[in-house]
Amino acid sequence: MNGFDHRYDDIIALPHPDPKRHPRMPRAERAAQFAPFAALTGFEGVIEDAAERHLADQPEMYSPEEDLL
Repeated sequence: MNGFDHRYDDIIALPHPDPKRHPRMPRAERAAQFAPFAALTGFEGVIEDAAERHLADQPEMYSPEEDLL
């Protein structure tokens, strides 16, 4: 056994401390901080335009929807 196995035994069972200066943030607000956002504005439109041009240039690569069923 190495010396690192028990180095936190004295604090591992302690309760998580509550903040003293401000109340805890509600979970919904906290989750909103990490919600995805559009880092590249307009990027989705560029992708859609490129896909449409590709389909127009090479229609033989894609089957009509009737053939997929």
